[in-house]
Amino acid sequence: MDDRYKPDGYNAVSPYLLVKDVRAVLDFLSHAFGAVELRRQIDAGGTIRHAEVRIGDSVLMVGFRPWAELPVSSVHVYVEEVDKVYARALDRGAVSLAEPRDLPYGDRSAGVRDEQGNYWWIGTRLQVLS
Repeated sequence: MDDRYKPDGYNAVSPYLLVKDVRAVLDFLSHAFGAVELRRQIDAGGTIRHAEVRIGDSVLMVGFRPWAELPVSSVHVYVEEVDKVYARALDRGAVSLAEPRDLPYGDRSAGVRDEQGNYWWIGTRLQVLS
């Protein structure tokens, strides 16, 4: 398949979080998930309007939302060590939605809500089920 229609290193689909404070989300993503910032666009007033980060093999976009409240975003991220990422997220101000636990479908999973209300589901595949 010809993939010149998208930037190198990007998947065809990238989640896009719309938030009130892009800088705070970037800080959270960097601390909790080890996100690496790829780009940011800042307006004349110094507000970050758009940013992109890489978490593992995926790109996540984050944008400023000055308009009315939107539904909460919910994102699932596979990581190497759920317990460590969960602890780092709580350390950065997230609230626990679900403590790390082994689930019947073969993942160890946890959930947190960041300070802006976004839900983050964190998982590690423990075993492949048939």
